[in-house]
Amino acid sequence: MSMRLQGIGMTSQRTRERLVKRLREEGIRNDAVLNVIRTTPRHIFVDEALASRAYEDTALPIGHGQTISQPYMVARMTELLLVNGPLDRVLEIGTGSGYQTAILAQLVERVYTVERISALMHLARARMRELKLRNVRFKHDDGNCGWAEHQLFSGIIVTAAAQDIPESLLMQLDINGRLIIPAEGENGQVLRQIVRTEQGFEETLLDRVQFVPMLGGVN
Repeated sequence: MSMRLQGIGMTSQRTRERLVKRLREEGIRNDAVLNVIRTTPRHIFVDEALASRAYEDTALPIGHGQTISQPYMVARMTELLLVNGPLDRVLEIGTGSGYQTAILAQLVERVYTVERISALMHLARARMRELKLRNVRFKHDDGNCGWAEHQLFSGIIVTAAAQDIPESLLMQLDINGRLIIPAEGENGQVLRQIVRTEQGFEETLLDRVQFVPMLGGVN
């Protein structure tokens, strides 16, 4: 492993171990998720000036008005997505820095990720190459549309807060597939889990959360 990926000081493996310990204390139970977070160098997904803060359990700016989600929320959403075991085809809406993408890529067979900001998508793609993660496909598009040509998905994860649940994402879920999405509610944003069944959709309201808004269009 290169020195850049290995990290030193505040980006070292020892610092990552402290993060994993904190996530476990905060309620994350999936060992596979925790192990991937332990071995994934989050510091390469942020600007070098912020690298020393990469293993704090906090969101950090990545430019273009976007953030890299806090590690707890990445772990929580991934754990929810994988509650019934490994998945084959997962759609991610909002590639951002690529950190959530990298976590998913090590836990599922194939990741399809959509990003509306071209500059972020190209950076994320370069990071996947650096990590030798070859099971990720990228698309520069409006995430509200999903990725229709590759449906149906066994899981969909959205990393920005929707005003309303996009109908296109619901239609791209396979039967027994689950959508994990933060969405606006009466009292702020709420993380929602939606499972598609033969009869329709079952929704569960989970945690209060704070995400950047899900926007339309492309840049």
